[in-house]
Amino acid sequence: MKKAYELSVLCDCEIALIIFNSTNRLFQYASTDMDKVLLKYTEYSEPHESRTNTDILEEMLFI
Repeated sequence: MKKAYELSVLCDCEIALIIFNSTNRLFQYASTDMDKVLLKYTEYSEPHESRTNTDILEEMLFI
């Protein structure tokens, strides 16, 4: 969560991070109010960019 905080400060952006670990425990971090960030998310029809771990790994292999 420290990296999410650093990213929010360095990039001056809002971040909502939702994590489920291997035992299904929920962890969350929000740079502001989580509910407000999620509401803002639901108001968008589609993201500017959407990626998964697979996308990132494939990109790294082709560099």
